Amino acid sequence: MRVIISPAKKMNVDTDSFPVSGLPRFLPQAGQILKAMRAMPPGELQKLWKCNDAIAKLNVGRLRHMDLRQGLTPAVLSYEGIQYQYMAPGVMEAEQLAYLQEHVRILSGFYGVLRPFDGVTPYRLEMQARLPLEGFRNLYAFWGGRLAEALAAETDFIVNLASREYSRAVLPHLPSAVDVLTCVFGQRKDGKVLEKGTRCKMARGQMVRWLAENRIEKREQLRAFSDLGYHFEAGLSTENQFVFIEGGR
Repeated sequence: MRVIISPAKKMNVDTDSFPVSGLPRFLPQAGQILKAMRAMPPGELQKLWKCNDAIAKLNVGRLRHMDLRQGLTPAVLSYEGIQYQYMAPGVMEAEQLAYLQEHVRILSGFYGVLRPFDGVTPYRLEMQARLPLEGFRNLYAFWGGRLAEALAAETDFIVNLASREYSRAVLPHLPSAVDVLTCVFGQRKDGKVLEKGTRCKMARGQMVRWLAENRIEKREQLRAFSDLGYHFEAGLSTENQFVFIEGGR
């Protein structure tokens, strides 16, 4: 089983808490992307990143001094978004961290796919960014089936906890032999399931923590998730999509 999750925009540097265990699998491709971005003027980069002046200035500086092989942070500690706050890897026990390293894969527009303790450096690049690369119109085309191929080589069962932006870089390319289970977190409203961005990120991070704490390995075991007031809703779920509803039954 492998669990795919999204990265976060905000990143930090932490070279002290835990050592990195290796370099990203697709480091040569990250180097290609870095070269292409360094060739762009600051104004074009800001348009690519869709950010304010302060964030653009920070990341232009990062690009100028970026080293993909030294001064690295474990990926799971580098991302600072809501999902990672609820995952809280910094306070996990050794067995839980080992579970993350074996089972969790972080999708990235810059690095492709990451193991939690692959060493990374802060960057800004969303998967949906329109960055042309060597004849490819965007990052989805650049990565093509490479990420799906890498995951399919590891497992025949994927739990999808990634956002649509990132999951679409993998799911369409997976061979039919790979079973995919997507988890949906929402609230009931007018007979429908309403997904709210922040609540979803919280639930995804909490589920990753729960998976690690309970060493979950099988599809059926995921039904037991009940953190943050969620419960599995059998009537709304299918074999390939588990729906968790927030609030009373």
